[in-house]
Amino acid sequence: MPDAPHPATPRTAAFFDLDKTIIAKSSALAFSRPFYQGGLINRRAVLKSAYAQFVFLVGGADHDQMEKMRQYLSTLTRGWNVQQVREIVAETLHGLIDPLIYEEAASLIVRHHAAGRDVVIVSSSGAEVVEPIGAMLGADHVIATRLKIEDGRYTGEIEYYAYAENKAASIRELAERQGYDLAECYAYSDSITDLPLLEAVGRPSAVNPDRGLRKEAVARDWPVLVFDRPIELHRRLPEFRAPSRTAVVAVAVGTAMVTAGLVWHLAKRQRPVN
Repeated sequence: MPDAPHPATPRTAAFFDLDKTIIAKSSALAFSRPFYQGGLINRRAVLKSAYAQFVFLVGGADHDQMEKMRQYLSTLTRGWNVQQVREIVAETLHGLIDPLIYEEAASLIVRHHAAGRDVVIVSSSGAEVVEPIGAMLGADHVIATRLKIEDGRYTGEIEYYAYAENKAASIRELAERQGYDLAECYAYSDSITDLPLLEAVGRPSAVNPDRGLRKEAVARDWPVLVFDRPIELHRRLPEFRAPSRTAVVAVAVGTAMVTAGLVWHLAKRQRPVN
């Protein structure tokens, strides 16, 4: 009598937040000057960007702040010409598209792939910026915010906001489609706003956590990882490749979206998040 077939091994994945988990800083904030020169943002926003970058590096964002950022983002980008944004980014982004990636994160991605796991980037940044970075890192899937566009312009509406519980719901949907066993999956983030994402998997880790997430991680006995070695990815890890110029152009819409929102949000913060 033939042996009974062995049950298939469940598929697994590793879910990564992007900024301050994979990328050492907000790449979006670097593009404030080109957008100013193109007339998309004003001089005040440019002058705030250096301070905003500093605050971004040392702080986080709570729910109310993220909601204010979302609302401001919708208002600011309404009517922006998508083609103009793409042209600006295509002219200025080529030298910046190879972002500074944490060496520890890049190595972790390699190890997860070597173990047969999919790698999924889950970010509240725009899909047009996250997807090319995901392709460069070899990510299997990307979950990101999507802005609505009609007749080549932003409508001011957000079709999908990849934030908080929305992230968790999206990875559950992806797990259903791909057959992932979430109890055996991994997740990595720096922010307390990603607590639902981390709770959705069986193997969560806090990376460079803000104070709120650090407190939760300690209470739940989750690993707390410190990533502090940003590198120029294509020079140190040749298995990753920089995207083509076509991909560079494709990041434009999301970069504009994230730049505008973060410059406002981070400059308006009144205190670090606890």
